[in-house]
Amino acid sequence: MWMHGMGARRDGWRRHCAVGLLGMVLLISWIVWAARDAGGATGSPDLEDKVREIASGLRCVVCQNLSVADSPSELAREMRNLVRELVQQGKSREEIQAYFVSRYGEFVLLSPTKRGFNLLVWVLPFLAVVVGACGVYLLARRWTERREVGAPAVDPAYAERVRRDLREREGPAGS
Repeated sequence: MWMHGMGARRDGWRRHCAVGLLGMVLLISWIVWAARDAGGATGSPDLEDKVREIASGLRCVVCQNLSVADSPSELAREMRNLVRELVQQGKSREEIQAYFVSRYGEFVLLSPTKRGFNLLVWVLPFLAVVVGACGVYLLARRWTERREVGAPAVDPAYAERVRRDLREREGPAGS
C-alpha cells in the first residue's frame, strides 16, 4: 500500500511538471508575440521593408545623428508607426517625406534635396576634389620644372679667370 501511494504521488508530480512546462511555453510565446506586436512588426514583410526604407531616410529629431529606423527613442518609434500608417494609406515615399518636412523642416531629411542652396552640399565635394587635383598637378609640375633647370650659365670671362688661377696654383706645385 505504501508503494502504491508513492507511485500515485510520482504520477501527480509528473503531471504538475508537464502542466507547469506547458504554462511556461505558453507564457514565453505570449511574451514574444507581445514584444513583436509592440515593436510594430505586425505587417507584411513588404510593408515592413518599405517602412524601413522610408524611415532610414528620415532623421530622428531627438538623436539627430541617427535615422528614424535606427533610433531607440520614443519619438522615433512614433514616427516609424506614422510612416507605417501613411504607407498603409497608399502614400508614396515623396508624399511621406513632404509630410515630415512640413512638420520638422528639411532638417528631418538625412540626405538634403538636390535643389536650391542644398545643391552646394552635393556639388562642393566634387568641386573640391577637382580643384585639389589641379592644385597638386600644378605644384608637382612646378617642382619638376625647377629640377630640370641645369646649373646657371657662367660668365665666360669669370670662367677663364678661375681656370687661369687654378693653373697658376698647380704650376709651382708641379715644378
